[in-house]
Amino acid sequence: MSGSVNRVILIGRLGKDPEVRYTAEGTAVANFSLATDESFTDRAGDKQTRTEWHRIVAWKRLAEVCGEYLAKGKLVYIEGTIRTRKWNDQNGTERKSFDIVASQMRMLSSNGNGAKAKVESAKPASETKTSQQAAQVSEADNPFEADNSDVPF
Repeated sequence: MSGSVNRVILIGRLGKDPEVRYTAEGTAVANFSLATDESFTDRAGDKQTRTEWHRIVAWKRLAEVCGEYLAKGKLVYIEGTIRTRKWNDQNGTERKSFDIVASQMRMLSSNGNGAKAKVESAKPASETKTSQQAAQVSEADNPFEADNSDVPF
């Protein structure tokens, strides 16, 4: 196999409300944490749960949708890629972070009345997109490689 794959699929709950900011060029970027749980039985026969926290970054229209419709505790499906960031902290120590750059998001929690939350419900019919179209950002549209030094995260 000569190719490689960098694809992540997560289903979990938001640890906090998404934080949406804009770059100097006006590009939206959203950051939020997502918790995934794993249940298992230990050697003593006791049930255990392990929680992993993931840092999610969304760009452009997907970032705006996340900021508008997601909230702490909501169950979501995230698909994207793993990106490594390196930087030096205030003491000059090299630090590393592993982020999930989201390319797709699906809201899995209901909106309180038993129905699944829908992206298109907040827009006039002339501007309506399906939730899949509104929540999807292509890899080619991802400005992650661009100079985003003005976005503090």
